[in-house]
Amino acid sequence: MPDPGQLRLLALIERHGSLTAAAHVLGLSPAAVTQQVARAERDWKAPLVLRGPRGAALTAAGALLAQHGRVIGQHMDDAAAQLSALLGHLALRLKVGAFQAAALHVLPPALTALRHRHPDADVSVQDVLSEHGIEEIAAGRLDLAVIASWGAFPEAPAHITLHPLLLDPMVVVLPDDHPLAARTPHDTPLRLEDLRDESWVTILAGHAAREQFDQAAADAGFTPRIRFQTASYDVAQALVGTGIGVALVSRLALTGVPGTTHRELARPRLHRRLHAVTATETTLTPLVDVFLTLLRDVAEDLTATWTRPAAD
Repeated sequence: MPDPGQLRLLALIERHGSLTAAAHVLGLSPAAVTQQVARAERDWKAPLVLRGPRGAALTAAGALLAQHGRVIGQHMDDAAAQLSALLGHLALRLKVGAFQAAALHVLPPALTALRHRHPDADVSVQDVLSEHGIEEIAAGRLDLAVIASWGAFPEAPAHITLHPLLLDPMVVVLPDDHPLAARTPHDTPLRLEDLRDESWVTILAGHAAREQFDQAAADAGFTPRIRFQTASYDVAQALVGTGIGVALVSRLALTGVPGTTHRELARPRLHRRLHAVTATETTLTPLVDVFLTLLRDVAEDLTATWTRPAAD
């Protein structure tokens, strides 16, 4: 099949009136263009270019083909302009998703730093459940997602990368007048078995966080007495503040509800993992790598402010 580039070459020869000028536009030598013209005449089985002492002109067949070459050239120019505009837009675009606690405590410092570095950045943020974060990245609806996982490391397709951010330890939230709170200093961790007789406010059954808690309680030798279940750590802490029971809450989600206090968990040292999720190839959206670095800085700062888990 003839090369469409031949049609564009003929259009350039027609416009500039010489093979040398067409060669200059294409960044080729005149000899190379001469060879391309000869190849085009063989492919199209017709004389296309008339060479003379004052340049070159097209035959009737060459002029007919040059009309199509002008269309190809225009399409190429349009494609280049549109691609340049797209890449310029992508260079400033960042679509971020995160679960609630991360959106409240991890994203804001990173977003503030990004705004100072790139004030023209086009950033959008949306709530995303952790279990949906990978699929949102895979579908191209987000550029970066922050998700949490309990237990096993999340599975992701080959073109998706998970970047570890931090370990978010689970802590015990108690009413501030609870006997255990009264007789243990704030920096003294509690063992889960110390809480075997308590009433519990827990995450809803079926959630990975609940599975982690149920397994830990079983390992500690008791079946928890569950008084209330919720999907929200905020609700759990509010209920603890009423004195209804105790709860395990992630350190990141602690809100300091009036009437509550918290203690680190000594054994077992339960936690969830926070990950940033991105497409493996991020060169078209360079702000992804910039924001990922900022998230790691925030994660490091947060971890530094938390009490280290107590030794067994």
